[in-house]
Amino acid sequence: MNRSLALLGVLLLLVAAGCGGSGKKSSANSTTTGSTAKKIKIGLVTDIGGLNDRGFNHLSYVGLLRAQGELGIEQRVYQAKSTQEYVPNLSTFARDGYDLTIGVGFTEADAIDTVATNYPNSKFAIVDVDQTEEQHKPANLLGLLFKEQETGYLVGYLAGLEEKRKPGKDVIGSVGGQKQPPVDRFIAGYQAGAKAADPGITTLNSYSEDFSDLAKCKQIALNQIGQGAGVIFQVAGGCGLGALDAAKEKGVWGIGVDADQSFLGPYILTSAVKRVDTAVFDAIKLVVDGKFKGGNIVFGLKDNGVAIGKISPKVPKSEVAKVMQIRADIIAGKIKNIPTTLK
Repeated sequence: MNRSLALLGVLLLLVAAGCGGSGKKSSANSTTTGSTAKKIKIGLVTDIGGLNDRGFNHLSYVGLLRAQGELGIEQRVYQAKSTQEYVPNLSTFARDGYDLTIGVGFTEADAIDTVATNYPNSKFAIVDVDQTEEQHKPANLLGLLFKEQETGYLVGYLAGLEEKRKPGKDVIGSVGGQKQPPVDRFIAGYQAGAKAADPGITTLNSYSEDFSDLAKCKQIALNQIGQGAGVIFQVAGGCGLGALDAAKEKGVWGIGVDADQSFLGPYILTSAVKRVDTAVFDAIKLVVDGKFKGGNIVFGLKDNGVAIGKISPKVPKSEVAKVMQIRADIIAGKIKNIPTTLK
């Protein structure tokens, strides 16, 4: 009797196993082989500004964390301490079989071109780099680009209105980290917007050649304020926080970049917001959805890829209304050919 019951139990188990052949689960964020699920792995390599720049790199990390929470990916970050670490860091993720490796910033352009070419079967994305302008134009590389000139124009227009309203000479300044396309798109738009609002305004600009040393940007900003600048726009990552500190110290307006930096204090006029977090998330989702391909994606005002941040409550409502009208005109195509380069 006991032997018969045992045989019956075995038969029932076999039948159950035979009926369970369609029981494998799959999801957008994992691949399943047998009973082993492999989560999609994403690697992020910051530039030397690091995650605490309160802007560019930080936003990339925000997008990565969002993907971890919403898409269930695994993630890891390498923070480069020098430009010489870019190639090794990017290569490590590719060599370890990560499903996507993301570089943050124009300073990684050459490095990611090299690594993507060396690992043609891996996927790569990079913020602020045009894939078609890379030396090898790797087909496995996705460039995440922005129309920085559009948000630059908006913050510049507001800066121009503020300077025009004040007595005395109208002067605004900007501090760039390096002379590179995304930085210059911000500043070219800023200057064009200011001149549209106040044709007689004087625009000052200098580069720190650094994205992390606050003292360098602060000194440049102090020099511009000494020349009469009533607004300082920082486009220099962590270094640019020093420029904003100079604005605070001297009682002039500061304009943030990338993130909405109004949290720094009431001296922040507004910020030129660049949704790096959204771009990073979208690139990861393409991998998760199996739709990734090389090339470029461009984010602008129309699709909320760039924006103007919180405007100080000290600004008259009439000026805010004018800026919002300019925003609508850019989206509608009434304002075209905003400059993207500086002479």
